[in-house]
Amino acid sequence: MTMTRTLQNSATLYLAFELSAKKWKLAFTCELGARPRIRNVEAGDFAAVRQEIEAARRHLGIASAKVMSCYEAGRDGFHLHRWLSREGVSNLVVDPASVEVERRRRKRKTDRIDVIKLLNRLVRHAWGEKVWSVVNVPSEQAEDERRVHRERERLIKERTQHLTRIKALLATRGLRPDKLNESALEQLRDWAGAPLPEHLRRELTRELARLHLLTTQIRDVEREFTNLLNQDTPAAQATKALKRVKSVGMVAAQVLAYEFFGWRQFDNRRQVGALAGMTGTPFSSGQLDHEQGISKAGNRRVRSIMTEVAWTWLRYQRTSALSRWYQDKYAGGNKRQRRTGIVALARKLLIALWRFVDQDVVPEGAILRAA
Repeated sequence: MTMTRTLQNSATLYLAFELSAKKWKLAFTCELGARPRIRNVEAGDFAAVRQEIEAARRHLGIASAKVMSCYEAGRDGFHLHRWLSREGVSNLVVDPASVEVERRRRKRKTDRIDVIKLLNRLVRHAWGEKVWSVVNVPSEQAEDERRVHRERERLIKERTQHLTRIKALLATRGLRPDKLNESALEQLRDWAGAPLPEHLRRELTRELARLHLLTTQIRDVEREFTNLLNQDTPAAQATKALKRVKSVGMVAAQVLAYEFFGWRQFDNRRQVGALAGMTGTPFSSGQLDHEQGISKAGNRRVRSIMTEVAWTWLRYQRTSALSRWYQDKYAGGNKRQRRTGIVALARKLLIALWRFVDQDVVPEGAILRAA
């Protein structure tokens, strides 16, 4: 069997990358078990990578071999994948969390060891063995469109931090004003009726200036999203469709469309739940048998927004089948059981929304807004 596999795959050059900020480590082989060829190149040096591929072909005696490569998803994103695809290389972007690791408390870990392990798994993957999970690479347009709602999320988080900081600074002087701007700082008086100290006032002025900048940037990003909706793209159409469902707001529709339904293709409901990290993780060994909770091995933005949508669904879609299911099964339980139930409802609701967008199947008993 080994001989058959070796002959069958000898016309393929396998390449694994171990990426870092300054150096890329490349490992080549043409069969499992052979000593790999290890080379280093400067990070981002595509010409050097091309030269090393040709040198490996000559060294292994397979000048006309096709090339199959892989690397772990991370900070470098997908630009290397797109370059390799343009060069005719069949590349895989691997989910790092799905790669097997040793369970010893102390284990050897170097870039050389990691790239060789990655290379061996690539060969096993080529033979049909399930050794990892492969990332679905978005198109350049889909990846760029995701930047809008992700930037908005980050800006809102920063705005909240500055607001909290301003309130904390004022609280040290016994002040808790409802509204504050730069012109009002001079009129503020602390608990003893004294004006604010000079350096505190200057710090607050700078905090307010950053807060004003963030507010302006958030408005700019929201205008960009409005322009996205006016385009005739699958993600824009999915956003408009989701917005028709009562209890699904604009932010939730945007996240679901541009992270999931606008560019991904799902074959069944299990794929939808798994990609959101909302599937169960049972632990069953010997006499031990219990559920560890949801896996969380998926898109955290979708998982977070669906939890919010599930709560609003119970409020605005009380007559729907999903709301009745939750009320019958979890509403009478304690706080922990209700929180467990809301996650289960979020998963069912995510699948129902996928069917609504993909197959135009309205969730049973759901109320739709006017188109």
